[in-house]
Amino acid sequence: MIKLTPLLLLLFAWRTSISQPLTLSECYTLAEKTYPLTKQRALIEKTKEYTIANISKGVYPQFLVNGSATYQSDVTKITLPQSTNLTIPSVSKDQYKLYGEVSQTLTDFGINKQRRTISQTDAQLQQENLNTQLYQLKDRINQLFFGTLLIDEQLEQNDLAAKDIQTGINNVQATIHNGTGFTSSLNKLKAELLKTNQQAIDLRSTRKAYTDMLSLFIDQPVTDTTKLTKPIPSALTTSINRPELKAYDLQIQSYTQQLRLTKLNLNPQLNAFFQGGMGKPNPVNFLSTNLNGYYITGIRLTWTIGGWYTYKKDRLINQNNQEMIKAQKNTFLFNTQLTLDQQKEDITRYQQLIASDDEIVNLRESVSKASGAQLQNGVITANDYLLDINAASQARQDRAVHEIQLLLSQYNHQTTAGN
Repeated sequence: MIKLTPLLLLLFAWRTSISQPLTLSECYTLAEKTYPLTKQRALIEKTKEYTIANISKGVYPQFLVNGSATYQSDVTKITLPQSTNLTIPSVSKDQYKLYGEVSQTLTDFGINKQRRTISQTDAQLQQENLNTQLYQLKDRINQLFFGTLLIDEQLEQNDLAAKDIQTGINNVQATIHNGTGFTSSLNKLKAELLKTNQQAIDLRSTRKAYTDMLSLFIDQPVTDTTKLTKPIPSALTTSINRPELKAYDLQIQSYTQQLRLTKLNLNPQLNAFFQGGMGKPNPVNFLSTNLNGYYITGIRLTWTIGGWYTYKKDRLINQNNQEMIKAQKNTFLFNTQLTLDQQKEDITRYQQLIASDDEIVNLRESVSKASGAQLQNGVITANDYLLDINAASQARQDRAVHEIQLLLSQYNHQTTAGN
């Protein structure tokens, strides 16, 4: 019994995964997963967590350390009549102070909560902007995926044409053997077969260029043996669900939240504080000229009224910014709808062409079959036969091209609509 080492198992699994058919949805997922820009998603989330954590600490007590050493030109002096026999010590011109202060806000008014909300909205906006950039990958994947499918269809039709030519060669060889055919006719058919083989070489080379680029996008090997699964036709939709729309809405929401924060900051702030330290002279007793400790505790009211002067204009600026975002959103919807309408017309056109292609293919193949019998019986020349089989081959290729173009238009429509 043969034992499979872990390395052999890994290689077997790798080769098995390559041989499996590749779908369009898998390409979308792999491309987004491996695209370098995707790494920003985790970074945005971590930045949001750090920012919210810092904002949450805003309600904690704040600690301040301050110190100063000064020398002043004069100090307060109190001179009493000599008859009082009292002496009031004078303060030294060099003064020192070092203290620490702990303060706790008593009137938050929801400011920290609003800041956390803004941080969450901004993170969501960054994620949607990232989604918008990643969404553009779908267009590029569509072009590569359906381009490869189109070449596969052309290769299939090229093989059918080569088989028809080979059938003609066999028929002419039979007539030459019977003494009724011409070598020149055989050579014309052989030359056409070589030309068909050359076309196959060109098509395979073009396919490799497409699959190499697709392989880079999805970070998976896509070789000549990799089969691409033809997707089923997608249903058309009139709704637009692009990530850009969510980004526009979040931007408007962010402006609304910023205006609310601006209004909350206009409220007065009330803090409880405790200050303690050392000073010379004593900050709470200037008659104490030595270095002494002290403390002060109480409540402090702070109200910066300068914001009221600009709040009205700030609100108008905020409203103007929101209106600009709304205008951008409406412009995006207008342009997207125009693109959807054009793509819908393309879909209708290809559907009509395919309906006509079916009829043309049936007629051309019927003529081609009849030409094969006539060539075998010597009724027509090799040139006539080649004209008929080439016409049938071209009809099949036209239908294959239109079918892939229809699928591409349908999925481009789906991508444009965001569905």
